[in-house]
Amino acid sequence: MTATDALWKLSLAEVARRIRAKDVSAEEATRACLARVAAVEARVHSFIHLDGEAAISAARAIDARLATGDEVGPLAGVPIALKDVLAAEGTATTCGSKILEPFVSPYDATCVARLKRAGAVSLGKLNMDEFAMGSTTEHSAFGPTRNPWSLDHVPGGSSGGSAAAVAAGECFATLGSDTGGSIRQPASFCGVVGIKPTYGRVSRFGLVAFASSLDQIGPLARSVEDTALMLEVIAGHDPRDATSLDVPTARWTDEVGKGVKGLRLGIPKEAFGEGLDPEVGAAVRASIERLAGEGAEIVDVELPHTPYAVATYYVLAPAEASSNLARYDGVRYGLRAGQDGSLVDMYKRTRSAGFGDEVKRRILIGTYVLSAGYYDAYYRKAQQVRTLVRRDYEKAFERCDALVMPVAPEPPFKIGEATGDPLRLYLSDVLTIGVNLAGLPGISVPCGASKAGLPIGLQIVGPPLREDTLFRVAGAWEGVSGWKNRVAPLDGSSAGGAA
Repeated sequence: MTATDALWKLSLAEVARRIRAKDVSAEEATRACLARVAAVEARVHSFIHLDGEAAISAARAIDARLATGDEVGPLAGVPIALKDVLAAEGTATTCGSKILEPFVSPYDATCVARLKRAGAVSLGKLNMDEFAMGSTTEHSAFGPTRNPWSLDHVPGGSSGGSAAAVAAGECFATLGSDTGGSIRQPASFCGVVGIKPTYGRVSRFGLVAFASSLDQIGPLARSVEDTALMLEVIAGHDPRDATSLDVPTARWTDEVGKGVKGLRLGIPKEAFGEGLDPEVGAAVRASIERLAGEGAEIVDVELPHTPYAVATYYVLAPAEASSNLARYDGVRYGLRAGQDGSLVDMYKRTRSAGFGDEVKRRILIGTYVLSAGYYDAYYRKAQQVRTLVRRDYEKAFERCDALVMPVAPEPPFKIGEATGDPLRLYLSDVLTIGVNLAGLPGISVPCGASKAGLPIGLQIVGPPLREDTLFRVAGAWEGVSGWKNRVAPLDGSSAGGAA
C-alpha cells in the first residue's frame, strides 16, 4: 500500500492541512477515497448516488487554484458526502424514496453551498431511511445500509448512510439531519462522532422537510475536532430560512482541547432506568467516572417528563410530516403514476406507488391527529407536553453545564430483527427525542463497545447555543478514550453484499 492509498485513514483536519501544504493533492485524496469506496461499498451500501468523475473534476479545480496561489477555504480538496435529503445542484435528490427518484435539484442547500465555498469535494449522496423516517436505514427504497463494524447489523438511522460512510473510511466527513436522533443514534451505532446543533444554528434551506420544527442539519466525522471544523463551515445565519438564528458562530475547534475541569456534568436518572441494556449502561457510567477523574463535577438531575417524550414526538412529527409531504402528488416533480383517470386517481396511484410503508404509516398518524375533533386531544396536548419537556431541561441546566447520558438504550441489532416491531424502533429514540423537542444541541462520541464488538455512544447535551461546552466535554473524553479516528475493520461478518 502506498502513502497515497492510505490517505483515507487520515483525519479530516490532517488531510486538509496536507492539501493546503501541497504535500498531497486534492485529486490524490479524492482518488484514495474513491478507491476505498470501490473496495467496500458493495458490502456497506452507504451511497445512493456516487459521482466519481464530478468529484475528480472538482478536486482538480482546487489543485489548480492552489497552484496559482488563490485563497482556498478550510476544507479545500477534502472529500465529503451528503445525506440524500439535501439539495445539491445538478444531483439527484431522492430522500431514499421512489417518489423522488427522477428528481434532480436545480439549486444547492445553504449548507452545501457553504461546503463548496470552503473547498470541500462531494463524492455524492448517501443512503437514508425514506424521508428520514426510521432508526435503522432499512426503510430506504434503495435497500439497507450495513454497519461497517458488523455487516449483518443495522447502522442506525435515519442518517445511517452518513455514519456508515465515515466509519468505513469512504470519506472524511458527511452531513446528516436529526429530527429525533437521526445523527446521534447512527453515530453511536457506527462508532463515529455526530452533532445535532441548536435548532436554527444551521440553515434548513434546501433540506427536504420531515418535521420543520424539529429538523436540524449536522456533521458526522471520525473525531471531535473534525466535527467541530465541519460545523464552523456550515453554521451561521441565513435570511432564506425564517428559523435561522442571527447569532455569532465560533471557532469550536479551539474548544476541543480545553478539558472539563470546573464543568458540572448532570446525570439524568431517567436515562439509566428500565429498558437500558446493561452493556450500554456500564460503558456510559465508566465514561462518566473517567470525566470525573479529569476534573468534572458530577451532579444528579431529573428530567421527569422523559417518559412522555416519545408519545409527544410521534404526535408532533407525523403531524408536520403529513403537511410537508402533501407536496409529493405527481403534479410538479418526481414520480407520476399513470395518466388516465381523474386527478384524484392520479394522486392515489402516485402516493401509493411512491411512498414506502413507514412513510404511509406516519402520514396516516399525522393526518389523524390533525383532523377535526382530534386536534385538541392530540396535537394541542402534545405541544403542551413539549413545553414541559423543554422546562425540564431548563431546570436541569440551572444545576449543570451539560448533561451526560447514553445515546440509545441498546447496541446495534441485526438487520431485520425489529422491522416488524415499529414500537421497539420508536422507543429506540427515547434518549434523543427530548433534545429535539427542546431545540438543544447534542453530540454523540464513541465510549466503548459491546462484548460483540459493536460501538456504544456517549451523548452530551447542552443549553441552547452552547456547542462550545459539548466540544469541550466530547474532546476531553475522546482524549482519554483511545477511540479517535478509528475505522471499522469491515471483517466482522459474513453477511455478504448489501441488499
